[in-house]
Amino acid sequence: MDSIGDNAAIAEGLPESSLPVGQIKVAATSFFALFSIVGLALYGLPFYYDFMVKDFGWTRAQVTSGNFYSKLLIGPLFGFVAGWIVDRFGPRRMMMGGILMAGTALVGLSYASTLGLFYFFYLFNALGYVCGGPLPNQVLVSRWFTSARGKAMGFAYLGIGLGGAIAPLLSNWLTQQFGWQGALRILGVLVVLIALPLAFFIKESPVKEQSTRFRSSPGSITGVAGVLRSWQFYLLAIGSMCSIGAVGGTYQNLKLFMTGDLFRGTTPQDAQSTAAYVLSLILISSLCGRLLMGWLADRFPKKYVMLLIYLIVGCSISLLFLASSRPFLYLFAVLFGIGLGGDYMIIPLMAAELFGVKVLGRLMGVVLTADGVAEALGPTLVARTRDSTGSYATGFTILIALGLVGAVAVALLPKRAVAART
Repeated sequence: MDSIGDNAAIAEGLPESSLPVGQIKVAATSFFALFSIVGLALYGLPFYYDFMVKDFGWTRAQVTSGNFYSKLLIGPLFGFVAGWIVDRFGPRRMMMGGILMAGTALVGLSYASTLGLFYFFYLFNALGYVCGGPLPNQVLVSRWFTSARGKAMGFAYLGIGLGGAIAPLLSNWLTQQFGWQGALRILGVLVVLIALPLAFFIKESPVKEQSTRFRSSPGSITGVAGVLRSWQFYLLAIGSMCSIGAVGGTYQNLKLFMTGDLFRGTTPQDAQSTAAYVLSLILISSLCGRLLMGWLADRFPKKYVMLLIYLIVGCSISLLFLASSRPFLYLFAVLFGIGLGGDYMIIPLMAAELFGVKVLGRLMGVVLTADGVAEALGPTLVARTRDSTGSYATGFTILIALGLVGAVAVALLPKRAVAART
């Protein structure tokens, strides 16, 4: 048990043995919330893009633009507000709302046969992601854990990898049984049933509001204004944006690339099955990436762990140029999955390391808003280059460059807490 947790339990008059139970509940809640909202609802959706292209005659750019418009609108409008709400009122109630919105969005998308409805429910899905996804879970885990924060965050983020690994296989099976629209409805119901009950019963933090609860690192910048005036924050935001843009641009287009380009000479059923296995391999590998990077983050400077992750992301995408050879395709899936597993998880750990956790909700609201813009632009840019050139080569080159720029930004970050201004 970490020392702040011990002190919190004693301050509240609770036996010390009661706190690990609370930590286990929090870790499990975050695990299943991320499993549902990110693993099933976010990573599950690209599996259905090619069905929409085929049935409704939409272009690749149009089906990926749902992600573009939703992230571009919802992130800037609600990201910082959501962070403020989490810091002010706690993550629990916002998580519950996000879970309901994410599940409803998938059900709505199953009925969307026009682009207008498609965009509307995609916006709803993005709002569910902001309210119930990484942001509140990052704050929740950071409040309950200190010395073991890396391992706890890594465990919680396993939910994304497991949910994302299950989503394409489950979606493929459900599609064969009920059609792709029926499969999408079932997925939406599962999101709510899995995550909502746990979020309903958790506590916001180990104790009620106390000045010692969110103690910042000695000498660190405190207050949002101080953080936003520091050049280190902008390096963190740039690095995060570049890597998230590279990851999102790759994953959102990957099934379209495999079924439309890479496996063009195979039967549709074989193409669907192979694509599902590759997507699952990526998310299974991300499980190892989350555990490994969480373990490393508790033992080595988080800056170096973050740099390693970003280099893995940039280098793994280059293997897609050799993806016609199955061994290279599977090697890409494993390496990209490891990078993907650590990518989202390391950002709040690095932010807490540099700036403390007192304003983590608002800080991550800003960072996730910037990430949302990058995650919106990346997939659509790649899809548009494919539609205009007939090849993904230019798009993949852009994504590799983004990953490497992100690595350079992280390399310029300090290793420890940013000194406060006097």
